[in-house]
Amino acid sequence: MSDPQVSLGQSEGGARKSRKNNPEKTREDILQAAIHEFVQQGLAGARVDAIAERTATSKRMIYYYFGSKEQLYLECLVKLYGDIRKTEHSLDLESLPVEQAIRRLVEFTFDHHDHNVDFVRIVCTENIHYGEFVKQAPVIREMSSLVLESLARTLQRGVEEGMFRAGIEVIDLHMLMSSFCFYRVSNRHTFGQIFQIDLADDAIKLRHKQMICEAVLNYIRA
Repeated sequence: MSDPQVSLGQSEGGARKSRKNNPEKTREDILQAAIHEFVQQGLAGARVDAIAERTATSKRMIYYYFGSKEQLYLECLVKLYGDIRKTEHSLDLESLPVEQAIRRLVEFTFDHHDHNVDFVRIVCTENIHYGEFVKQAPVIREMSSLVLESLARTLQRGVEEGMFRAGIEVIDLHMLMSSFCFYRVSNRHTFGQIFQIDLADDAIKLRHKQMICEAVLNYIRA
């Protein structure tokens, strides 16, 4: 494929200069702008023109890097899932006492969802599409299996130490801890209006974080 900078009609000197730019940064900038557009407009409503405007680039450049709007959306999913999975992996649960390890994972899950509203919203968009694009990204499944494996090892340690009860399904435990953290972000506006509660309030967030930690630990304790 030809250099997109040349195809945009730049001079030879300008093309040489542009090649010195960091293509990974260009790609990252496009992804960040695309995430914002997909979150705001959904997959159907998102416009590549708008993404190009946000990055001061061109549609041709975006298609050069990603091929199509749908492939760009898929890459956004991979990036957002990758961000949470990489950080989960860095928690190093195996080095902690079992209850502390579980608490750390729950607190991380709570904070990540609270601080990354775009992740929650784009997952909601993907569910509207019945997970069509997640199906096309086995890397998301591979990354997600790592946290289950780490959680399973922590549970097994807890069982062997007499701290946790046996027979817990790892996927169920993961769903228990993530569902509350996800719901309070995905439904914060409707839930907040109906029940007149400010889920962004720091005191309420702290109360909820402590609550989900205790709920998870009480579920698995021996």
